[in-house]
Amino acid sequence: MTSASGTEETTGPALECVDLTYSYGEAEMRFDLSVTAGEWLAVIGPSGAGKSTLLDLAAGFLEPTSGEIRMFGRDVASLAPAERPLSMVFQENNLFSHLTAFRNVALGIAPRLRVSPAQREAVEQALSDVGLAGYGNRLPSQMSGGERQRVALARAFVRDRPLILLDEPFAALGPALRQDMLALLATLRRRQGRTATVVMVTHHPEDAAAHADRVAYLENGAVAAIGEAREILSARTDERVARYLGIGRSDDRLADRV
Repeated sequence: MTSASGTEETTGPALECVDLTYSYGEAEMRFDLSVTAGEWLAVIGPSGAGKSTLLDLAAGFLEPTSGEIRMFGRDVASLAPAERPLSMVFQENNLFSHLTAFRNVALGIAPRLRVSPAQREAVEQALSDVGLAGYGNRLPSQMSGGERQRVALARAFVRDRPLILLDEPFAALGPALRQDMLALLATLRRRQGRTATVVMVTHHPEDAAAHADRVAYLENGAVAAIGEAREILSARTDERVARYLGIGRSDDRLADRV
């Protein structure tokens, strides 16, 4: 996909959270995490564990209480969300109902919707890449849930940022369609000689087993366990993960799918 952002990668991990804290009321979350450039990290854990908070801090939608956030070796704490080298896809596709699919995607690279010929080509290519060639003039209300999420993916990838954050974007889809969307994501992230880094929050461990290189398990506002997907999802090394997954310590059914 043609880059429209001009964003350049630097060296270092794609995402580093160093003693990163976020407080609300009397509760405090604390994250320490390093995500290697080019890997797919799945983030799992019970509701309220801090999964969405972690992504919102990385994206710049929340301001940390203390600590550091670095991306590709650069401190991004002072950068606005649009200036960070990432794209984010939410559970709700966040499409504007009054804008066509083309214009919703174009917002990723032309916030004022003044699209140059090169940008128009990039948007049309992005729609084609997600299987929506010819859908540019359709409104969100004229598309299915899966099609709307494809538009959201197209908008994320047209920005051509090296880090993709996904906050359960396919949770509302049926199992077959969810797997189709994950396969599409796996294809789209490998473009132009590099592989985009993916950090994906999910409540479906089988999705992590099928696609993730590593899995981070969050509990009580912290990264309680992290490691290779097979190891974490086997639930043989951490009783907290075993309880969350609802499987015995010797049950490696999920690990066998990795």
